[in-house]
Amino acid sequence: MEQSAAAKRPKPSAAAAAGEDRLSALPDDVLVLILLRLDTAAAVRTSALSRRWRRVWALLPELRFPTGADPRLVASALASHEAAISYLGVEALDAAPDALEACLAVAAGRLSGRVIFQNRVSGGNAGGDGKEETGDLGSFELPCFESATTVSLDLGFLGLAMPLTGVFARLTDLSLRSVRFHGPCELGDAVSSLRCPCLQKLSVSKARGLANLSIHSESLILLSLQALHGLQQLNVVAQALKRLTLGCCFTHGRPVANISTTQLVALQWLDSYDPNSVQLDGLARVKSLICTFNVYDSHGSWCNRGSQQLLKRFQALLSLQISLFYPKNIGSFEYAMEELTKIPCLTSLAIMIRRNGHTFGASLFHVLRMCSDIRNLVVLLIDLEEPFMCPSGCVCGHSMDWNTEELTLNFLQEVAIDMEGTDHQVAVVKRLFTWAVVLKRMQITFHPSLSECKVRELRQTLSSFSGPETRVEFYMYHTSGTMKFDRKRYLLGP
Repeated sequence: MEQSAAAKRPKPSAAAAAGEDRLSALPDDVLVLILLRLDTAAAVRTSALSRRWRRVWALLPELRFPTGADPRLVASALASHEAAISYLGVEALDAAPDALEACLAVAAGRLSGRVIFQNRVSGGNAGGDGKEETGDLGSFELPCFESATTVSLDLGFLGLAMPLTGVFARLTDLSLRSVRFHGPCELGDAVSSLRCPCLQKLSVSKARGLANLSIHSESLILLSLQALHGLQQLNVVAQALKRLTLGCCFTHGRPVANISTTQLVALQWLDSYDPNSVQLDGLARVKSLICTFNVYDSHGSWCNRGSQQLLKRFQALLSLQISLFYPKNIGSFEYAMEELTKIPCLTSLAIMIRRNGHTFGASLFHVLRMCSDIRNLVVLLIDLEEPFMCPSGCVCGHSMDWNTEELTLNFLQEVAIDMEGTDHQVAVVKRLFTWAVVLKRMQITFHPSLSECKVRELRQTLSSFSGPETRVEFYMYHTSGTMKFDRKRYLLGP
C-alpha cells in the first residue's frame, strides 16, 4: 500500500532536484510585490539569499520598520535605498533626538508620500513625570518635507523646533502628537499658506509650548486641537475650514480665541466657552455639534455654563452629540442638569453617558424632553476605566420622575442603545418604547460580559415591550474595552 502511494507522488523536476532558484528569475517588479508583504527589516535580510536579491529591497516603494527600530539604522537603510518612497513607517523606542533628526532629514529628501513616525517611551510615562516640561528628553529640528503628502509624528514629548525656511509644497495632512514645541519658528508660521499651500488637515494633540497659536490658511479643511497644555490665545483665519475640534486646551484660565471661517459644518467643542472672549464667526452652516455636560458638578461650573451658552448659538442642527459625565463620588456635588435649559431643534441625537456605575434615567429624561422633534436617538454607555459600583443609597437613584412622567416623542423612529443588563437599564428601554409612539426600529447592543443565559432572558423581556410595528434587533459587542463606540458588533440570530 505504501509503495503504491509512493508511486503516485509526483516526482520533483530536474530543476528542483538540481536546486535551481526559479524565484530569482522573476522580474524585479514581481519580486518587489513579494517583499512588500514583509516588514522592511525582513526584506533587507533577503539580500543574503543571493547576489540577485541583494538590491531588490532597495526598489521597494513602501518601507515599514518594526517596533523598536533604531532611527540610525533606519537612516542608513534610507541612504542605501534607490527608489522613490511613497510610504515610510517607523516605530522607535526611546529614540534620541539627534538620531531622530538625522533619520527624518534623510527621509525628507526621498519621500514622495506618507511618513508615520512613532517614538514610544519605555515605561509608558512620557508626559507623566514632568520630563517634557524640563527638557530632559532633548529636542531636534523638523526638516522640511518638500514632497511628502502626509506627515504624522508621535514623539513621546521630545522637543520639536519647526523649520525656519522651506516650503512643504505637497503636504495635505499634518499630525503632531506628544510634542514639546520650542524654537524661534512658531507652529502657526510653519503651517501658513505661504509654507503649506496645500494643507487640508492639521491635528495637534498632547502638546506643550503653544501659549499663543495663530493659524492663517486658505486651504485648511479640518483642524483638531486637543490637550494643548498652556494655551492662552488662539487665532484661526481659515475660510475653507469645514470641521473644527477643540478639546481640553483652555483648562486653566479664561479662554481667548478668535476663529474666522465661512464654511464650517461640523463643530466639536469640548472646552471652556465664554462668548465675551471667544469669537466664533461663520456658524450659519454648522449642521453637527459635539459638546459635553457634567450631570453632577459645582454650581455654575465653566463646563456646563460654556456648553449651554454654545448651544444657545444654534436654532437648528442636523445632529447633536452630547456627553453626560457622572463623577464616581457625587455626594459632594449638586445635580446640575437643571442648568441645561435649551437644545436646538434636531434630527439626530447621540448621548454618550460616562456613568461610572450610576443610574442615568433622570438625566436622559431631562435631555429628551427638550428634544421632542428628534427622529433618531443613540444612547451609548461608556466606562473610561474599570467598572465602578455605585454605593448603596447613592443620590443618583433618588429622582424617579422619569419613570412616571409622561413624554411623547412624536417623530422618533429609530433608537440604538447599549445594554449591560441592570434592572435600571431595562426600565429605561421600557420607557423609550412608551415615549416613542411611532418607533419603527430598536437596536439593543449587549455588553460582551453578559452570559448566553442572561442575554436570552433579556431578549425575551425587552421584546415584550415592543408592538408589532417596531422591529427589534439585538447585537453583541465583539470584545470588551473602554471605548464602546469604537468597537465592532455583530447581529444576534433569532
